[in-house]
Amino acid sequence: MLRALAVDDERPSLEELLYLLNADPRIGSAEGAGDATEALRRINRALESGPDGPEAIDVVFLDIQMPGLDGLDLARLLSGFARPPLVVFVTAHEDFAVQAFDLKAVDYVLKPVRKERLAEAVRRVAAQRETTPRATAQRETTPRIPVHEPDPDHIAVELGGVTRFVAVDDITHVEAQGDYARLHTDRGSHLVRIPLSTLEERWRSRGFVRIHRRHLAALRHIGELRLDAGTVSVLIGSEELQVSRRHARELRDLLMRRTTS
Repeated sequence: MLRALAVDDERPSLEELLYLLNADPRIGSAEGAGDATEALRRINRALESGPDGPEAIDVVFLDIQMPGLDGLDLARLLSGFARPPLVVFVTAHEDFAVQAFDLKAVDYVLKPVRKERLAEAVRRVAAQRETTPRATAQRETTPRIPVHEPDPDHIAVELGGVTRFVAVDDITHVEAQGDYARLHTDRGSHLVRIPLSTLEERWRSRGFVRIHRRHLAALRHIGELRLDAGTVSVLIGSEELQVSRRHARELRDLLMRRTTS
């Protein structure tokens, strides 16, 4: 009986996947996680428990495109451990199949998930699990996976199907685009599936401040604060961004403090 963890940031997709997994007689238990951070917490408990412990996980059914740490990043972290759970990618995108199998994924299932196709993936997992040597009774000294991005000074972005890590200090400002955010640097921009409000909270201590409902700005990259006919704006590189009235006073105080400290 396999113990499974399903990871997907879209709640309807996660619930459907869990329903199908629980209906498969080879699945003894199936839990869900709404993002990679939640999944890492659960996997940490599994690694500490050991392969025969009550918290163990045999297989992770993993979405790829998720905010923050994505499915490929999570699979890379898992591949560095002696006895990680098996991985099956479940995604709406065909483009990442080569990368997925380079990471030793057991299967690559496309959404919408069909019952028969998922059953085949479970069969492959069960077959591979049977051929994998069981761990000894002694627990391995496996280090905990940090429950955050691989490097807090960088953020993972997708560029041409390749995951790259952009230094947070290189980001001049961030622009909201629906449920996504566009990260601007001197060398270009990158779109990530993270709400602006999440980045505001995450990077507040790193000198990012909200200047408008659509923009975060890095204080270190603000070259000028401009006042013209009652409107306020900032100059970042060659780009001028409007500052809303509700944020103007706080921004001015922060810039003054920064220049006098």
